[in-house]
Order: sequence, then structure tokens, then C-alpha cells
Amino acid sequence: MVCITEDMIKQLQTLMDEIAEPLQKTFQNMHQGFPTETLVRFLKARDGSVSKAQKMLVDCLNWRIDNEIDQILAKPIVPSDFYRGVRDTQLVGMSGYSREGLPVVAVGVGLSTYDKASIHYYIQSHIQMNEYRDRVILPAASKKFGRYIGTCIKVLDMTGLKLSALNQIKLLTAISTIDDLNYPEKTETYYIVNAPYIFSACWKVVRPLLQERTKKKIQVLSGSGKDELLKIMDYASLPHFCKREGSGSSKHSRNGTNDNCFSLDHGFHQQLYDYTKQQALASEAFAPSKEGSVHVTLPEPDPDDAKIAETIESEFQRIGEKNGICQTFHEIKINGD
Repeated sequence: MVCITEDMIKQLQTLMDEIAEPLQKTFQNMHQGFPTETLVRFLKARDGSVSKAQKMLVDCLNWRIDNEIDQILAKPIVPSDFYRGVRDTQLVGMSGYSREGLPVVAVGVGLSTYDKASIHYYIQSHIQMNEYRDRVILPAASKKFGRYIGTCIKVLDMTGLKLSALNQIKLLTAISTIDDLNYPEKTETYYIVNAPYIFSACWKVVRPLLQERTKKKIQVLSGSGKDELLKIMDYASLPHFCKREGSGSSKHSRNGTNDNCFSLDHGFHQQLYDYTKQQALASEAFAPSKEGSVHVTLPEPDPDDAKIAETIESEFQRIGEKNGICQTFHEIKINGD
């Protein structure tokens, strides 16, 4: 992994000082008081190349302006019943914090169906969670722990992966590319849990295609991963699908408690949704009866990333035809994230 030096940071800062005022404004909104740390993220994403990092960052800022990303948290998905459908089919949530203060983000890779709304709603929802993490969750964690916290931990639940998941390859490619280009180096470690038997065969195909820094971030845990995850977080912060004895996942709460971090009824999603409604009211943009998604420009994937996606799809279809099942690892095709 490339070591980011003070000289690299100073060079990039000098270049960024010269950008136009609109870009400066959205950069301030993005870095949330931590400009140097943000520059480091983009330098890491481009292996220490100052010129490439500067281009990546400027492209990101232009993307934010063109798609009004600074205002996206003031555009709730309405009505709430429709948003509940999005949440029930795009299984992402926050279950707590690690002992070091990093937010623990849970992702239901296998059981997400993305079949209750258009691609634009799912992308809007994903970006809103990214922005809420970066503008609210991470700054609050930094303040609480008295040090900069700019990354999270992701726990990926592989329960339920099947061939039909490949029908969502366009959406997953779009989400992955948005994260790669505009939210780089935001995840400290990816923990894969509840991996089915076929996972090892598929992983042999995927792993060589990933960048070295990405490989180092991924850990495949046995079963639900509970024992390993308890070394870095308290039981209360475990995603609900890790609390079960043995492997397996559940989309529903147990014992009448609301520990399902995917659900709209979970505290994290309630706070996020309330926040978007408050922001909308403050900007006089909220209209309860209005429906319609935010259309964000879908970026073209990097040629190398596109090749990876094609290889994964082709190989997993072959495995699926041979074994009657298929796994898709596009959710963890996380170069640059």
C-alpha cells in the first residue's frame, strides 16, 4: 500500500486552492471540517498520484454540483409506506459502533431483491445513507471520541444468494461505481458472514481480480461471524443476523425486540428519515403528496471494473448452471471504497 506523504498532501492542497468557488463550497460540505483527511482518501484511491487524485476529486465535486448532492438529504422518498418497500428490499442499515468508534454498517447481500421501485429510488436511498453517514454519523463519532473517525466497518450477510441476483447487475454496478468514484476509502474492513458452501469456489475467481488494497480489507468469517466480531464490538452492536446461533440470517426481529437494522422501524432509519423530512421542511421543499425519485447521473464504470463485473457474471452463471445455484459478489466488488 502506498504511503501518503506530507508533500503529496501539500501538492494536492495547492491544486485544490485554485478551483472555482462553487467547487470550493461543495468541497467544504463534503469534508465536514476535515479537508486534509479527505485529500488523503483521494490520494489513497489513486495510489499516491497527485494529478490523478486531483482529477478524481474535481470530477467528484462536479458530480455533486450537477446532481445536487448537497441537497439530497432534503429530498425524502415519499410516501413513507413506499419508502418502507424500498427499505424491505434494499437491506442496508447501521447496527452500532465498534469499540474504536467506527460505525458498523450491515448489508444483506443475498436477501436484497431491489424489486419494489425503480433503480433511481434505490440509488437515491443509497446516496442518502452515504451522505447521512458522512455529514451526521461520522462527525458525531469524531466529536464523541475526540479524534477523527472517517471510515466504517461493513458486515456483509451472504445468506440467500442465488442466480436471480444477477438480474440486478446494472443497479449494483451503478452503486459500486458511485462509491468508487465519489466515496473512496470510506470502509475500514469488510466482514463476510453466513457464506454458503459454494462461496469458496467463487471467491477463488473474484479475489485475484481485486486490487491489493481491497483484498487486505476483506475478511471471510466462519458462520455468522459472532465470535470474531465480538473481539471488535459489543454484543449490542452486532447486526441481528450475527446474533443467531450458527449460520443463517433473519429479516425479522426476534423476541418482540426491534433489532433488525434493515427495517424502517429501526432507530437508525427512523433518525435518517426524520432528518430528511426536517431538512426538507427547512428548505421549503417538502410536500407530503409529491412522489418521484431523484435522478442521479449514472457514471460509466472504470474499464477494469467493467471487465471484473463481466468476468464475475460469466463465471457465476457457469457455476450456477453446473450446481443449480449461483452467487454474485458484485456487492463486494469494492475497488477504491
